[in-house]
Amino acid sequence: MNAEIRPVKTSAEIGLADLFAAACHSLPGGGEVEALRRDAFDRFVAQGLPHSRVEAWKYTDLRRLVRDAKPLAPRPDAVAKATAGKAGAVFAGLDFRRLLIVDGVFVPELSDLADLEPGVSVRATAKAFDAGQMPVSLDAGTAGDDAATSLNIAFAADGVIIAVDPDVVVARPIHLAFVATAGTPSAMFTRSSLELGTGAAVTLVETHEGPDQSDYLVNAALRMIVGDRARLDHIKVTSEGSAAMHIATLLAEIGADATYREFGFTIGGAVVRNQLFLKLAGEGTIANVHQASLLAGRQHADTTLTVDHAAAGSQSREVFKAVVDDEARAVFQGRITVQPGAQQTDARMMARALLLSDEAVANCKPELEIFADDVQCGHGTTTGALDDQLKFYLMARGIPEKEAEALLIQAFVGEVIDAIARDDLRDALSQSMLAWLKGRE
Repeated sequence: MNAEIRPVKTSAEIGLADLFAAACHSLPGGGEVEALRRDAFDRFVAQGLPHSRVEAWKYTDLRRLVRDAKPLAPRPDAVAKATAGKAGAVFAGLDFRRLLIVDGVFVPELSDLADLEPGVSVRATAKAFDAGQMPVSLDAGTAGDDAATSLNIAFAADGVIIAVDPDVVVARPIHLAFVATAGTPSAMFTRSSLELGTGAAVTLVETHEGPDQSDYLVNAALRMIVGDRARLDHIKVTSEGSAAMHIATLLAEIGADATYREFGFTIGGAVVRNQLFLKLAGEGTIANVHQASLLAGRQHADTTLTVDHAAAGSQSREVFKAVVDDEARAVFQGRITVQPGAQQTDARMMARALLLSDEAVANCKPELEIFADDVQCGHGTTTGALDDQLKFYLMARGIPEKEAEALLIQAFVGEVIDAIARDDLRDALSQSMLAWLKGRE
């Protein structure tokens, strides 16, 4: 007789089950929406929190890192809204249309909803759920049975749903500003979506921030549908508080002859996991993904990417750079998949890590999975310290050691920042990088 082996549930997994049982009926939406939540949580229960033996989570063991189930964050009160209204220092003064999400709840009265361009609509995810509607954001998509995605579907309370009609070019960048204000342990689950019609164009800026030393969890998901011949620039800045855990899932389906540009910048958070699932669904699609992480202390930042070339003649470029100081750890896992029939695919992936201390760690794992024969694909990775000869060259010309190091780091990261199309965004992120470098001094 074979004994059935059942994994022991952790206190966090037990706590999440209790939390879902208590909160399920009070979350937005009923009927079919609630059924989707229950199905998603059942998938999570069957899997449990991912651990190091799950290949996609090999370097970010949530079973070890998540010690408890934090209560859901309360709806923001007047104090929280006032605090959040002052947030957004990274892009302060720039002419963006800001949509503010405070402690996981969309706050229309603090958002710039006046004079929306014709053909652009913005609504709260919670209202769609309450109306019994299931926007494109409420499904697992290409993430499959990923545990973080299942938890997000189960607990998603609010977010923003943006739709842009065909051939509409949105001049002002749309800024999704996610702000955590809670001073006590709490968890926020948001689910947002953006749908671009054929030939539409938009720049979407996404920022996440919160107070230092505050023990909070963010589980955010963003689903994007990019129509044929559409253009989307997505810039995400993760600058959570020093004790926060940030888990984010991006799912994008990109149509034929569309152009998709993604830039991610991570400078905050104790544990950060940004996972991206991109499907190049049409012929002639161009996708460029650039990411930069600046890590210090005991920070842990994980970028996990899947690029699925599902049609012929598409092109993708992925460049990831990490600067790792003290006892921090940077993780990059990237996989390019070329499906049968996706001939004449041109895909390149490169990951580079710069280690500034003997205790710093970088794990880089790029992969190719090719099922077509007429393709050009390649990947590579490098990890190392600052070039001593270049550093000596600068110091020999009277530049102090720390300043010489800062110049070399600035040049290293600057390559990916320069990929951003807009001057104002490039300048703002360059200033953030300089502030981080100054903090090393």
